[in-house]
Amino acid sequence: MARYEHLPIYKQAMDVAVHFEKVVAGFSRYHKYTLGSDLRNASREVVSLIIQANAERDKTPKLIELRQQLDQLIVLIRISKEVQAFRSF
Repeated sequence: MARYEHLPIYKQAMDVAVHFEKVVAGFSRYHKYTLGSDLRNASREVVSLIIQANAERDKTPKLIELRQQLDQLIVLIRISKEVQAFRSF
């Protein structure tokens, strides 16, 4: 099994996932269970894909999937910002 804890991208992705866990707790009830849930799931999926890509011999397919997941996360962040789900941005 490939080690991934030392990877800077893994460390940063974990920081982002933990940050979203904390930030979503401050969302209103409506946004917490819609956008908040999606943000939390998407950020955890990014971490998971980093781990999977690191374990693969041919990393390209997983990295493409990771890029798509990051694009989805960015869209969710933008939507959350537009509907003012964040207390401060």
